[in-house]
Amino acid sequence: MLDIEVIEDPAAAEASLDPIRTRILRELAQPGSATQLAAKVGLPRQKVNYHLKALERHGLVELVEERRKGNVTERVLQSTAASYLISPVALASVAPDPHRFSDRFSAFWLLALAGRMVQEVGKLIAGAAAARQKLATFAIDGEITFRTAADRAAFAEELSVAVTRLVDKYHDATPAGGGRKHRLVVALHPVLKTPIKPHSAKEQDND
Repeated sequence: MLDIEVIEDPAAAEASLDPIRTRILRELAQPGSATQLAAKVGLPRQKVNYHLKALERHGLVELVEERRKGNVTERVLQSTAASYLISPVALASVAPDPHRFSDRFSAFWLLALAGRMVQEVGKLIAGAAAARQKLATFAIDGEITFRTAADRAAFAEELSVAVTRLVDKYHDATPAGGGRKHRLVVALHPVLKTPIKPHSAKEQDND
């Protein structure tokens, strides 16, 4: 089972977005049969089998084993991944194109770059898995609080200069160098605000 599988096929994406099938995929993080699933999702076994066949047809679940119970063969299935991510490829005709924007201060360009990253890394993961090789990637995730917009702008400028200096230092511009190309994406965006839960009447009485 993969940690994350990137869905590129439009039909598979549509199948995965059905609420019942999403629930089934979550439950099948551990192997299970249609009978076991029926009890968990509250649907008849025949209905669960219908959804399982659709998911299996699109490669989102796979057969783990078959158990013989009297005259019946029970099929045990499992999700192909612990989590799923839909690639922009599934919406190829309307997928964002990074070349349309090319503005480092554009949030739309940031989304287009993120979409391209999902698409490319998804293909790389699939290729590495098929070749049984480890995929070499690197990422940094963190949070920083700026006192002012001017500080944020200054940070962005210094970061840009530092990254450009590193690229110039390590980039092999020799055409016949034989090195492997890598894509570098650096992003900075505000952190989503956590919604403040309203006080219940009881909590307000205790304030």
